Amino acid sequence: MRKWMRIIYPLTMMLLLAGFGTSSNIEVKVPKTLIVLKPTPVLYPKSSIEINETNIVPPFLGSTYVGFKEALAFKESQGNYFIINTFGYLGKYQFGIGTLQLMGVYNASRFLNDPRLQEKVFRTNIARNKWILRRDIHWFVGKKIKGIVITESGILAAAHLAGPGNVKKFLRTNGNIDYKDAYGTGLSDYMRKFSGYDVSTVMALRNPKV
Repeated sequence: MRKWMRIIYPLTMMLLLAGFGTSSNIEVKVPKTLIVLKPTPVLYPKSSIEINETNIVPPFLGSTYVGFKEALAFKESQGNYFIINTFGYLGKYQFGIGTLQLMGVYNASRFLNDPRLQEKVFRTNIARNKWILRRDIHWFVGKKIKGIVITESGILAAAHLAGPGNVKKFLRTNGNIDYKDAYGTGLSDYMRKFSGYDVSTVMALRNPKV
């Protein structure tokens, strides 16, 4: 008898469990309050994360030269090689025609459609600005102006925005002359935003050409 019970009992349990799993007569109703009718915003702890223009940077590039140029490009054009802004500035780093000519580039269409050329022009321009501002870099790096710690990368980023002449005016007037572009972005904003990058791999060059 015990042998039969050992056989019958497991079979009975299997049939009962199978019956629960295959029933098609049970209708499940979802309460109206739980039905998702449209997408909803995802909540996050805003007290610990602040999303704004100053901290949106390309990830994982750190404080290297590559991190510097990509962060600057993201600010200028969101990294788009093939864009022209409303004032006619071109490409990933938003160069004006006059600056391109200083670098030895005279064909705007070719420049806009050649990412490699754009990268060369950017590095060449950084080298040129580094030469022009070499004394100011020596004098002012490490000092504070208007609450901004002056760094080499901040100076070079500001020169990309406003030109080296305007950077000299800012530094030598203790921040009293602060150039702003047509969109209202100040030279000091770039000096603050792009501080602390390592741009030592770019050598200062006098009148470099692409």
